[in-house]
Amino acid sequence: MKVEKLVEIIGSDFYAGVPDSQLKALCSYLMNTYGIDPRHHIIAANEGSCAGLAAGYYLATGKIPVVYMQNSGEGNIINPAASLLNDNVYAIPVVFIIGWRGEPGTHDEPQHIYQGQITVKLLDDMGIETFLIGKETTDEEVTEVMNRFKDVLEAGRSVAFVIRKGALSYEEKAVYENSNMMIREEIIRHIVKISGEDPIVCTTGKASRELFETRTANGQSHKYDFLTVGAMGHSSSVALGVAVNKPEHKIWCVDGDGAVLMHMGAMAVIGVSRPANLIHLVINNGAHETVGGMPTVAGSIDLAAIAKSCGYPNAARVHNFEDLDKELKAAKSRNELSFIEAACALGSRDDLGRPTISTLQNKRSFMEYLRER
Repeated sequence: MKVEKLVEIIGSDFYAGVPDSQLKALCSYLMNTYGIDPRHHIIAANEGSCAGLAAGYYLATGKIPVVYMQNSGEGNIINPAASLLNDNVYAIPVVFIIGWRGEPGTHDEPQHIYQGQITVKLLDDMGIETFLIGKETTDEEVTEVMNRFKDVLEAGRSVAFVIRKGALSYEEKAVYENSNMMIREEIIRHIVKISGEDPIVCTTGKASRELFETRTANGQSHKYDFLTVGAMGHSSSVALGVAVNKPEHKIWCVDGDGAVLMHMGAMAVIGVSRPANLIHLVINNGAHETVGGMPTVAGSIDLAAIAKSCGYPNAARVHNFEDLDKELKAAKSRNELSFIEAACALGSRDDLGRPTISTLQNKRSFMEYLRER
C-alpha cells in the first residue's frame, strides 16, 4: 500500500511519533511533506510523550491526531492510554500506527520476539481496536475499516493500524545529514582502547553491533560488555545499577542521543547519585540512525550542559578524536562521575553484522566477569 493513500484515508493533519524502520515509508513521507513542524509533525522523545502531544492537539482543535511508533514503544503508551486517553477518563481519540517487529512467524532480533507476540494483545487489553495492514491489504479494505473506525473515534476511543513488514511503500527518499566529522564505529574503537578491561554497558542499536564487531576484530572477549539490545533509553540506568554495586571498578556506559532523550530523567538520578566510578558517554549524531536517520532534537541542544545541571561534576563535549582521547583518559583516571558527549557523523558500514552470541550468553559471561573482578 502506498503510504500517501494511507495518510489520505486517515485524513489527519497532525502526526507525533518515534521513528521505526518498519514505518520508514511513513517517516520519509512525513519528513518530505512537513519536516519538523510543531503544527503538523513532531518527533518526540518517547511514545508516551507522543500520546500527550496528541491529547493536546485534540483538546485545542477537536480533530483526530495520529501517533506512530515501533511496537516496542507500546510500553511507553500504556500509562497515558489507560489514564488519559481512555474513554473512562477523558475519552480522547487517537489513531495509532504501529510497526510490527517480531511478528510471529517472521525472523527478527531477540529483543523483538516477545514484544511481537504480545503486540496485538496489549492493544486489545487497552481497549484499542486494531486492524492489520500487510502487503496484500487493499486500499478499499483500509477505507472500509477507517469508515468503521470513525464511529469508534467519535465515541472517544482510540484505534490502531498495525503495519506488517513491507506493507507500506513510498517512492521518494528523505536525506539526512549533519556536519560532524567523527564516525561512531571509530569513536567506539577509541573507547575500547582506553577503557581497557573495564566493563561497558552499551545502548541498543548500531552502537552495540559496532562494539561487538570491534571486540571481534581485536581478538577480545565479549565478556566485558553488556549489550542492552532492547529497552531503549535504559542503558544508563543499567550502568548505574552495576556501578553502585561494583564501586571498586570503573564502569562505562556507551549511550546514544535518542536513547538519552527517551528517558532523560535517568540523568538526574545519576547526577544526584554521583557514582564516582561511572563514565557516561553519549555518542550524539542528532538522529535515530538505527531506524532510518530521522532527526532527534539532540542535534540542537547541549547534552553536556544538561548533565552539569543534573549534578554530574564533570561534563565535556568533544568534536574531534584528539579531544575525545583527552576526555576519555581524564575520565578513566579520575575518581569522580564523568559525562562525555561526542558529536558524531551519520553513517555506518553496509556490512555491519549483528552479535553472534545469544542475549543469555551475553548476560552470563558479563555477570561472570563482574564476579571475577
